[in-house]
Amino acid sequence: MLEMIVDARNALGECVLWDERGQRVLWTDILGATLWAHHPASGATSSWPMPERLSCFALTGDDDRLLLGLASQLAFFAFSSGQVTPICKVEEGLSTRLNDGRCDRQGNFVFGTFNEVEPRLPIGSFYRLNAADLTLERLALKKVAIANSVCFSPDGATMYYCDSPDKAIRRCDYPSLANDRVFAATVGEGEPDGSCIDADGHLWNAQWGASKVVRYAPDGSIERTVASPASQPSCTALGGPGLDVLFSSSARVGLDAPVACDGGLLSMQLGGVRGLPEIRFAG
Repeated sequence: MLEMIVDARNALGECVLWDERGQRVLWTDILGATLWAHHPASGATSSWPMPERLSCFALTGDDDRLLLGLASQLAFFAFSSGQVTPICKVEEGLSTRLNDGRCDRQGNFVFGTFNEVEPRLPIGSFYRLNAADLTLERLALKKVAIANSVCFSPDGATMYYCDSPDKAIRRCDYPSLANDRVFAATVGEGEPDGSCIDADGHLWNAQWGASKVVRYAPDGSIERTVASPASQPSCTALGGPGLDVLFSSSARVGLDAPVACDGGLLSMQLGGVRGLPEIRFAG
């Protein structure tokens, strides 16, 4: 079972990533507009306020810099100075904000949006920020209400994603986006949220409202289920010195009586499973 390692009490913890160079786990509290970092070896935890809600982010080739997916725009952030440098606005005029995102194997940043006014109405899209020239490209996938589960197979030839209310994770060829089909439908309560891929090509998905993380084999079958004491697991990452620790962010938003672990950062030592180094934005 996952156990809490940081009592962050995040309203909406999300986008947990392992920084292999810094040996730290990074995540965001979207509603708290705060970036968090925790060093498991020392137990030290830090946080940085953001100018608006931080929905997702990516590591870059510069250890001092992150690519930010803020609620309304993409930007760069410098740890040393706190400076935020805008890149471009996203979906101006729509009732959406950025949501889940991750880099593809080529180092481009792929992300989707979330309908804040009507969370079951699909008006959002998936996008790619191209590393070569910082151009923004809308991907030819169906409109979504709550974009989530963005990740890529180890060889980069498959993209996984979901619209959470559909209760199914989809897959398609990448970068062509052809052969789009259901990869795995969630079972029971909860909706698919953030995912990551391990070195064996298995997908680890946090299931919002179901108190669990599910590992799916490449054929979409359930390989294992990991229980979480948090009611709303929100995203997964594999990290630690051996890339064999499962991390999960979680959220307290919407809970009438949150328990101690809700909104915390959780982890669990795994056996026989290794993750992949997080792909860094190449721009």
